[in-house]
Amino acid sequence: MQNVRRYADIIASLEGLLWLSLAWSISLSVHIGSTEPTLASLLVIGALVFFSWAHKPLRYLLRRYHVRKRRTDMWMHTLALPLLLAMFFHIILEALLGSAWLPPKILLFNILASAGWTTYVMTLFIKFVIHGFKTSTF
Repeated sequence: MQNVRRYADIIASLEGLLWLSLAWSISLSVHIGSTEPTLASLLVIGALVFFSWAHKPLRYLLRRYHVRKRRTDMWMHTLALPLLLAMFFHIILEALLGSAWLPPKILLFNILASAGWTTYVMTLFIKFVIHGFKTSTF
């Protein structure tokens, strides 16, 4: 049972990293004026989605309850909270500084989503260490 949870945590962490790479590639594409980083990121994500659909053992693993639960936790850290906070901080910055100096909204979201994903991964690591201490016998 513990291995299933560990696999679910790893899958959710990697999925969050993939979506972060897509968000950062969009920011990079806007900054340099080329769509190549975004297309490369979409190609990698598409290949991994196809592989997870075509590889039967991985498909069975991804259907399990724990993976769906862990993905929901990951989405809360990397999408829901950063979207709300980015909107709030952008409104506050615009009210205080005006619209002359404002970073793009997607950049603010990317920073907050990266912080959320890092928090998610560190939380999983701390849980893993605590569980390791509980199960070890001295």
